[in-house]
Amino acid sequence: MLKNKGRSSKRDTLAVTAVALQDHILQDLQLRNLSVADRSKTKVQKENQTKCVKGSARSLTDTGLKRLTWDPAAEDPEREYVLDPKPPPLTLAQKLGLFEPPPLPLSSNEWEKVKQRSIVQGDSMQPCPICKEEFALRPQVLLSCSHVFHRACLQAFEKFTNKKTCPLCRKNQYQTRVIHDGARLFKIKCATRIQAAWRGHVVRKWYRELRKTVPPTDAKLRRRFFEEKFTEISHRMLCSYHTDIDELFSEIDHCLAVNRSVLQQLEERCSHELTEDDWERIQTQALRREAPECPICLTPLSARSAGGRPPSRETALLSCSHIFHHTCLLALEEFSLGDSSPFHACPLCRSCYQKKILEC
Repeated sequence: MLKNKGRSSKRDTLAVTAVALQDHILQDLQLRNLSVADRSKTKVQKENQTKCVKGSARSLTDTGLKRLTWDPAAEDPEREYVLDPKPPPLTLAQKLGLFEPPPLPLSSNEWEKVKQRSIVQGDSMQPCPICKEEFALRPQVLLSCSHVFHRACLQAFEKFTNKKTCPLCRKNQYQTRVIHDGARLFKIKCATRIQAAWRGHVVRKWYRELRKTVPPTDAKLRRRFFEEKFTEISHRMLCSYHTDIDELFSEIDHCLAVNRSVLQQLEERCSHELTEDDWERIQTQALRREAPECPICLTPLSARSAGGRPPSRETALLSCSHIFHHTCLLALEEFSLGDSSPFHACPLCRSCYQKKILEC
């Protein structure tokens, strides 16, 4: 009898252990469609539950007021929070000590260490390991194993694999926390791109303006630069050109008439031969001025040489009543390359003159 009791007790413990292991495996793999209970009983229970729901259904009136649902991310979009703050309930196998119980929820300091480890690894700067796309502004989650994923990608992975295992390190029963490092880095990257684009636009605009004013050093580019400048100036001149030919010809005729009158006056002044009376009058006017020195060499005009001989340098009287040394006047006429006889100008009054050599 004792032996039979011992065997029955061992069988009972083995049965309990098997059931506990099966339940733990099912809960660990999160197989929602399977259950330890009998399928027929579960069907009956489900039918009873649906009947109770139908029987307890009541008509509700819509008042038009929306129910407010609390969203942890609605208060502060930059706030980080844990998705599963409570640990999962213990399974029968964990209660019997066959498996270790799930770890307790991480504290804020522990989460900070996990986040620092993720930052050192640069997970938020890299694409999501599941979809291989940047995190951008999409929701991002941090696992207790310091790996980072898109929240939607992780949910799809869990639904596809039907278990809660990290896609990288295969850690079971991890804890998740919503973070915004990827969104913050993406905003910084976008701001950097905008600033780079704006600076590039400013530099290109400045360089284009600089190329319009400063000729380049390269020979080919320099030639092209001046060709463009010449073309631009020619085009501007053609655009501003007045096409009234009659007015142009009338202006040319007027200019020619003015030039002819000026030339006639010069010819009358210069070609008119002065008489002896005119020269006497001009000489009298020069003596009244009492010019003791030559205005060119600044030496006396009437200086006597040694021994009482007359001066060795001849003097020239101009029709404008100015007196110069003849040699100085000739040197000045040779120096005035732009002028031609009889259109030499007096050095003092700048009028055309005729000259006469005075007798000593």
